[in-house]
Amino acid sequence: MVVLNRIYTRTGDDGTTALGSGERRRKSDVRIAAYGTVDECNAAIGMARLYAATEAPALDAMLGRIQNDLFDLGADLATPPAEGEAEGARLRVVQAQVDRLEREIDALNADLQPLRSFVLPGGTPAAAHLHLARTICRRAERLMVDLKVGQGEAVSAAAVGYANRLSDFLFVASRHCNHLKDGDVLWVPGKNR
Repeated sequence: MVVLNRIYTRTGDDGTTALGSGERRRKSDVRIAAYGTVDECNAAIGMARLYAATEAPALDAMLGRIQNDLFDLGADLATPPAEGEAEGARLRVVQAQVDRLEREIDALNADLQPLRSFVLPGGTPAAAHLHLARTICRRAERLMVDLKVGQGEAVSAAAVGYANRLSDFLFVASRHCNHLKDGDVLWVPGKNR
């Protein structure tokens, strides 16, 4: 259980913050940037939900589950596995969460026409916010990959897979919202030359 009775601690005034393990890292550390960007994605999804609640209620329920998952992902990233840590000792993203996203992508995509052009970010308010969340999610994924490959730190395959699949979900969800209204805003190559 999380208990927050005091919001400021002053411990970060030196430019560091604590991981879930208690270890202190610079606020510019790639791990901190990764889970901070996951939080940013979550906030963007919250903005999309303001519109999805009326534009696409079934989608709104999916987005609510995703917001909870993103806290799981943030907790996963904020607490690197300790050496010899037993499976299940800490909250981690699991493959079942990735699988659920895939099922939801397939369900949302079922009524959409195949794309014959790239989609411009826009359309309905929900779709525009979902596109923004998608780009933030892609940034979080790039940071997670940098953390794993570039920095050599532990990041689970399920965590990276979740971020990758979430950006796909957000793309399809934006198309779903536009499908319910006037359709996608398509790129027309060279249109304004």
